[in-house]
Amino acid sequence: MTVSDAKELPFDPKDNPWPEIRRARIEKVLPEAMRLSGIDAWLVACRENNNDPLAIHVGGEVAGAPAVILFLLRENGVESLALFPWGESTAARELELHDRVIEYERGGDVWALAAEHLKAANPSAIGVNCSSPPIADGMSWTQRRAAERALGPELAARLVSAEDLVAEWLSVKLPEEVDIMRRAAVLTDQLEREAYAQIIPGETRDSDVARYLKKRMEELGVGDAWSPEHNPSVNSGFPRGHASTTDKVIEPGDIIGTDFGIKVYGRWCTDYQRFAYVLGPGETDAPEDVLQKWEYARKGHRLVLEGMKPGMRGWDVDHIQREWMKETGSLPVKWGTGHPVGYWAHDIGPYLGGGQYEGPPQGDACRLLRVGQTFAYDGFFVWEVEHEGEMKQKMISVEEDVVVTEDGAEYLIPPQEELILIPSR
Repeated sequence: MTVSDAKELPFDPKDNPWPEIRRARIEKVLPEAMRLSGIDAWLVACRENNNDPLAIHVGGEVAGAPAVILFLLRENGVESLALFPWGESTAARELELHDRVIEYERGGDVWALAAEHLKAANPSAIGVNCSSPPIADGMSWTQRRAAERALGPELAARLVSAEDLVAEWLSVKLPEEVDIMRRAAVLTDQLEREAYAQIIPGETRDSDVARYLKKRMEELGVGDAWSPEHNPSVNSGFPRGHASTTDKVIEPGDIIGTDFGIKVYGRWCTDYQRFAYVLGPGETDAPEDVLQKWEYARKGHRLVLEGMKPGMRGWDVDHIQREWMKETGSLPVKWGTGHPVGYWAHDIGPYLGGGQYEGPPQGDACRLLRVGQTFAYDGFFVWEVEHEGEMKQKMISVEEDVVVTEDGAEYLIPPQEELILIPSR
């Protein structure tokens, strides 16, 4: 069955694997993440209306009144304690996720209860979700102050940002998650190619292509991998970054780039770009200069894949790309080669970038690649053209999703090897 024949969601929401996968992630991935980050207790505060971004990952989505979930690192794994009020404690038990669900009276003090269990555990470092990346910044100032008062000066002094823990935990995907992302990637690629097949040069606008993809997403029941206003970004003109699509008419000679991602099961995201060339009258292929630029970008992407290995820093991966761009005469780019992808299109973990800044690598560019991490990254070629009396940049940015393996990395699906050719009508 082709995508255009499909009438139903290829990912049946009635068979959502998230509950089992979430349980396995806590059991198999979280202990190592806690060890690597030096955190032996992790406190996640949950509540209704403005919940922690990680609530769904730790079973905190059922929180109404304030709740606290504690993860304590033990010799044989992680023990999880869910502190919920009467009522929601029943829902927390039904998740069958935590080792113990401890109920407190509604209107009671969950922070005093959390402090009691933390004092008994006597951890050396208590991770809380306070950091720069929004994904790991779910604890409010009010919650932080309440935790500090309940813990007292000695334990409160052990509160540290859980950013490293969250980055290590979320960035690594289980094999069954990678399989889901592979299937979602197949659909993403097929939809982009299907959308390009609808183009009539001289009539179709970038925004028409975007609307077509939106329509197909709705028909298939898949969600947006990032802001719906900016997904997809269809561009047959000049680079506009992560921006909404314009009404520019697609003309012969245009190079079209579409940045597009879907979300399946409400959880896993893809992030792909597919490039096409619009043939002019009598053309059977793109001009040599366009094909050369495409080949430079394509090969840059392959060189990065060949160089990626567990233990590298994100900055080292970015460096491979930038050296190739210098060699081919490409202009530099002001952003990184790539980023983690998974639960969000821009997930948390090693940043494949940093080379655009002066000085040594910093922040997420220093994080190490690990087996099971998934990334979306680009192969770039950037050049200038004259437009209305000024020089403006054009860009090809081949983007594919990959997973880090024991001895390197591999594409989730076969990558785009050739420009998609759109015939002149």
